[in-house]
Formats: sequence, C-alpha cells, structure tokens
Amino acid sequence: MARLTDEHDDPYLWLEDLDGPDAAGWVRDRNAETLAALTGDERFAALRAEIRQVLDSDDRVPYPGWRGDHFYYNFWTDATHPRGMWRRTTLDQYRRPEPEWDVLLDLDALAAEEGESWVWDGVTVLRPGYERCLVSLSRGGSDASVVREFDLVGRAFVSDGFTLPEAKSTVCWIDADHIYVATDFGPGSLTTSGYPRVVRRWRRGTPLSAAEVVFEGQADDVSAYATRDHTPGFERTFLGRSLDFYRTESFLLTREDERRRIDVPDDARWDVHREWLVIGLRSPWTVEGVTHPAGALLAARFDAFLAGGRDLTVLFRPDDRTALGGHAWTRNHLILLTFADVRSRLEVLTPDATGWRREPLPGVPESGHSGVVETDRDTGDDYLIASEGFREPATLRLGRVGGTVETLKRAPTFFDGNGLAERQFFATSADGTRVPYFVVGDPDATGGPTLLTGYGGFEVSLTPHYSGIIGRGWLAGGGTYVVANIRGGGEYGPPWHRAALREDRPRAYEDFAAVAADLVARGITTPARLGIEGGSNGGLLMGVMLTRYPELFGAIVAHVPLLDMRRYHRLLAGASWMAEYGDPEEPADWAYLRRYSPYHNIRADRPYPPLLLVTSTRDDRVHPGHARKMAARLRERGHEVAYYENVEGGHGAAANNAQRAFVWALTLEFLWRNLSGEAGPALPRQRPTAAVPTGSRRVVGG
Repeated sequence: MARLTDEHDDPYLWLEDLDGPDAAGWVRDRNAETLAALTGDERFAALRAEIRQVLDSDDRVPYPGWRGDHFYYNFWTDATHPRGMWRRTTLDQYRRPEPEWDVLLDLDALAAEEGESWVWDGVTVLRPGYERCLVSLSRGGSDASVVREFDLVGRAFVSDGFTLPEAKSTVCWIDADHIYVATDFGPGSLTTSGYPRVVRRWRRGTPLSAAEVVFEGQADDVSAYATRDHTPGFERTFLGRSLDFYRTESFLLTREDERRRIDVPDDARWDVHREWLVIGLRSPWTVEGVTHPAGALLAARFDAFLAGGRDLTVLFRPDDRTALGGHAWTRNHLILLTFADVRSRLEVLTPDATGWRREPLPGVPESGHSGVVETDRDTGDDYLIASEGFREPATLRLGRVGGTVETLKRAPTFFDGNGLAERQFFATSADGTRVPYFVVGDPDATGGPTLLTGYGGFEVSLTPHYSGIIGRGWLAGGGTYVVANIRGGGEYGPPWHRAALREDRPRAYEDFAAVAADLVARGITTPARLGIEGGSNGGLLMGVMLTRYPELFGAIVAHVPLLDMRRYHRLLAGASWMAEYGDPEEPADWAYLRRYSPYHNIRADRPYPPLLLVTSTRDDRVHPGHARKMAARLRERGHEVAYYENVEGGHGAAANNAQRAFVWALTLEFLWRNLSGEAGPALPRQRPTAAVPTGSRRVVGG
C-alpha cells in the first residue's frame, strides 16, 4: 500500500520546526500583531485583573486528596505562590476557615533555587509508611516530567534516591526499596505515540540500566504500564498494554512472576477493590448466554473470575436517557455517579449476603451537579462530594456511609447570579438525534452576545459547573453562556461516544451546528453575535465549524487545537488517538478525514468569521504546528486570524495563574469585540512573504 506523503503539498511544514529560527520569528511576529490589536486598552487590563483575582482568590476551596494516612493533602497556587505549594493538614484544621497547613514542598522556592520553570505534575506516596514519595515536575507545563524521590519527614529530596530524567514516565512503589518504572530507556523503548513500551522493576541503589524488565508492549501500542495495589491483605501487581486509546490487555502478576490474563473485554474499564472486580462495558458482552449492553456496570468476585467463574451481578444498566458517569469505592461500599439527561445522581451500593443493596447517597442536593472528590478506600467509609451549578459556587461535604454529612467548605461567589437562569434545551441534529445543551444568562435577553462551547470526543462529558472566569468575564457583562453536549462525549454512555467515532465524526459537528441554529431559532442570539470556543479536540471542533459552517458564527476561538488531520498521527502523541479519528495512512480513512480536516478545507472564496488561535510552544501533546500552519494558510488566503503562542504552559497553554488570566482575557476580549459590534484595530490578513522563507530548510516527515 502506498503511504501518503506531505512534502509536495504542504508549504508550511517548516512551521512544525518547534524552535527553528524561521518558525520562531514567525511566532514572534504573529504574537506582536495580536497583542497590539487586543491588549492595549484599559478594558483588557481590567478584565485580566478580574480573572487573576478569581484564580488567586484565597477563598477558593482547597480541594484535598486522601492517601490513607488521615491527612488532607492539597496543591495550592495564589498570588504569593504562583508555582504552588504541596501541603497537608488534619481534618480538625481543615474544618477551620483558615487551616494551618504543613508545607511539604514550595515550588516557587525550588524553581528559584534551581533556575527551572517547574510546574507540578503529581505525586505518588509510599504506602503504608507514608514517609517517602515520588514527585513529578515538568518544565513549563509539558507532559514530559522529571521524577525525584522526596522525604516527607525531612522535607527534602533524597540525594541518592530514585530519580528519572525528563520523559513521559509512569512510576509506582512496590516497597520502600523497589519501584516499577516505565520511561524512555533509549532507542526502541517508546511506542509510536511517544509513551513507554517497557516496564522495569528498579531496586534502590542500582543503576536504572540494570533494572529488570518485567513487561513489554509492542511499538504500535499506545503504552505499557504497571500498577501496585497496596491494600493490606490484597497486595497485588497488575500489568497491561494499552493497545489503543480504548483497548487494553491486562494481567495479574503472580508471586512467581507469571502473568495471568484478566479476561475482560479489551475495551472494558475494570477496577479491583479487595475481593471485588467491577467491569464497565464500552461494547455489548455476551457471557453464558446473557448479553450485557454497552454502558452496563458488572461485579464479580475477583478470585472466582480469575479462576474462570462468570457469576456476574448487574450494578447498572443504561437506557436511552441514562448513563454511568463513574464509580468510587469506600472500604465497604461502592458509590455510583449516573446521569439522566446530563443531570447527576449519586447512589451507594453495598454488597451483603443477599446481593447488592442500593440507596441514595446522603448529603447530595437535588439541584446542581454533584460528584465524588475523594473516598477512603482503605480504612473507612468516608467520602467527599462537591456540588455546584452554573450559578451556584461549589459546596464541599464530608460524609460517611451510614453516618452523618457535614459541610466543610463553600466556594466564594465571583459574580451576581440574580436575574440569571440556567435552562436546558434540546436541538434536533441532521439525523434526527436530540442533542441537549445548557443555556445560562438573562432569560429575558434576546439576540445578545452568546458564547457556545463544546468538546464532543474521547467520552468526555460536559456537566454543569461554576466558573468565576466565565461569570465575571462574560455573564456579568450581559453575555449568555451555552454548553453543548454533542455526540462523541460520554453524556449518554458509550453509544453516544461511538456515534461520532472515526468515519462518523461529522455527527458531532452536525450536532454542534444544530445547537447553534437552535439558539438562533429560539431568539437567544443571532449568527453575528454567536461566538464559539473549544480546546484540543474541541479546538478541532472549532476548526470544522470555521470551514464547514462559517455562516452560523460571528467569532471563533480555538485553544491548543488539532487542525491538520493528515499529519496529526505523526506529531507528538497524535498516534495514540487513531482509535478516535482513524489512520491517515490508510486511504479509506484519509478519504473521510480529508473531507473535514480544517487545514485542508480552507477556501479563499468563502467568507469566514474572525478566528483566534491560542497554543503553546511547550505543548508536547498537540503540536503547536497545527495552529501555526492553520494561521499561515488562512492569512495566505486573505482571512482574518489572530494568533497567540505562549512560550510555556504545555497542553493547558498556561503554566501559572498570570498566564491563565492573560489567555482568558485575550479570549473573552476577542469574542466581545467581535460579537458586540465594537470597532477595533484590524489584524493583517495577508502574509507579506512567500510560504517558505528564503534560505529555510523545509522540514519534512514526522
């Protein structure tokens, strides 16, 4: 089969050269134009300050993490600590309005001491001693990070401890002197997606190169991994290959280092807790003559299942309106989050001698969206839930199954919700599917500036949430905010996602266009006053809206977007998403990808609404070349496009609150100017030089 090539039909491949001098100069010029056009007045400065105040507020809820030692851990950023502090406190202290925190690691001090732009990337604590941990730190917010062992007693990094150089690594503790590590071990150790292919068992005091290989995946897998269950009495190790984004081949590693296959469907989600195996189905599964539907949740005793038993209990069965949103274990109970038309419900299930008893979870309000923040899997049946709505700040509650529920924290109110309403409507897509969406704003306002957002991919569900940024930056000025729950997401379970998979991806775009048209038909807004925003896969959605449905919108913003669907699989982590989109190397797949790939569907003779593209040089998940090349081609063909590339920030396009405030102020200022009819400095439409700079070496290949 002939492979597709790019070098003869893409004049902007040189913009994929991440830090090349020509590409860097192009980025500097585009940034300067955008900043001159959008950031020079007092309103922008005030908007940025308002958003920064929200992000740095001392009254925010310090959401905690539990690690089994009865401390409340939290990572916190504010105006004084823009890089953040990892800290912990006790429950008694946490109950207070201003708890006393024990600061474990100050990233601002560390960054200053080491001259690095450190961004927190997570931590794994050694159980059951809780005296050591493995801290992951990224430079500038990239997915790749360094890993360093940290002493929680001495509050210092361990000089001769476990340390990994910068890579997309995964690590977990086995015991105090051994860890499992999957990282870049050198040539041949990574998959085509750029993730580790090899898992090793590393013993303290020995070189990484001498670590024993315990598992290997294939080069065309997404990744390989190992996890360790430290539950007392149930200690065990699991290994696996992520075959693609949705399919995994999983094993239990025995004491004799033998691998025993966990014989669940490859595309199922599964979880083992103590004696129980819980299986979430993405596709129908027939077991002993019974077919369980996609979206169902099943339970079995793990040891019996591993031995070949198939005594399965149905814990949840979906219907056309309901879906499973997730589950979480306490020590003795299973909490289920379900959706009914994107509205949440929490239940607690308890196994006993007669089966599984089902009850509503105490402490969950009837209105708004509630979700589980934390549970105590090891020592008790405590849980934390957060409840919020588009107009209601979050409330954090601590409960115990069979016990009491108390309110621990309430988030501050950042905007006046009086006079605003939250409504849900349903649009009818091109194939007759009902597509839900939420509208927040003045219910009596008509035809005003409206911001519509969506995602539509990777089973991600968009649920009601409180945003001080949107509240202050958009709703407070009289704008309306809309969230579309289009296909490709998880709002109605696996079938909702599968309906927009691969060659069916246009269903998601038809859904979004249907919501836009429905907003106009209801009089909520007009095409000229309807703006849209989305990031990553949602940025791809924005690119398709620009090139397929430009007449529906007045302005578009795409953050860290995918846009070149011919080369996405060759750039950074792109190969890991082929199960979602397809393989451009396959002519049949490229045939349908070509029809909607935004970069390949720009026309000079069709008017487009103004576009703002935002990305990051340090985004090592979605290559900034997508946004760069899209901007260059749009400019070449005479269209209005603003472009801003942050030098750091990773896939979030911002590494700290100052950068986040700037990016959101830029976004909302761009939208408000274009949707309110205000005049402002125009951005250049035409690139003044040829597509490939004179003297440049064109970058080809992946």
